[in-house]
Amino acid sequence: MITGLYETHIQVSSLENSIKFYTEILGLKLAHKDDTRPIAFLWIGEGKEFMLGLWEQKENLQPRHFAFSSSKEDILNYSADFLKKKDLKPYNFLKDGKDEPMVFAWMPALAIYFNDPDGNQLEFISILEGEGKPELGVLSYEEWMKIH
Repeated sequence: MITGLYETHIQVSSLENSIKFYTEILGLKLAHKDDTRPIAFLWIGEGKEFMLGLWEQKENLQPRHFAFSSSKEDILNYSADFLKKKDLKPYNFLKDGKDEPMVFAWMPALAIYFNDPDGNQLEFISILEGEGKPELGVLSYEEWMKIH
């Protein structure tokens, strides 16, 4: 019955600023802006594959987390530079001051994090080949490759 996650919604403090961030900085496409209420929908990917809803919330903003699918190569070779060029601060899951992607061994998946202007925690993630190894926790990609 369920074949994937089609859309998610987040709260933002300024709809206009968030539309600009997600379209101009991250490259999503505006699908629809509702003129009767402060909400906009953005396409993620090609062919209307996925959608992000932005809801303007002036008080009691509740930041959320979600992840964008990415290729392993893009995360390893371009993500940190891409984010820095956009004046965004990449960080790893451990928040140890390093901006290199980490591997969640239980999945396994490679990921790097950054925040939007409202503090929503965003992530680029790529599922890696092979079986998960939960006992390894979270480790660097280099450490993961030594094991594989």
